[in-house]
Amino acid sequence: MPQAFWIAHVEVTDPERYALYARGATEAIAAHGGRFLARAGRYVQLEGKDRPRNVVAIFPSLEKAVECYHSPAYQAALVHAQGAATRDLVVVEAAE
Repeated sequence: MPQAFWIAHVEVTDPERYALYARGATEAIAAHGGRFLARAGRYVQLEGKDRPRNVVAIFPSLEKAVECYHSPAYQAALVHAQGAATRDLVVVEAAE
């Protein structure tokens, strides 16, 4: 089963509330076998909408990433991101 990438492009509008989200999301992601490959590091926007925070996590499978998103722990963290950031999030299965 191929691994999957969780890719988020984020513009934070309330850093204090978003920090609460990030703490809870980090725990939920780790609990589902995810680990961060990139997290708010340097980047170059070549096309599309620029969002200054870019996050890439890798999961054992697409199913585990989606399970993480819908988990009670992640949903509890997500409450803090709502109204504290504009986000795009996609999960993409890795090529074999």
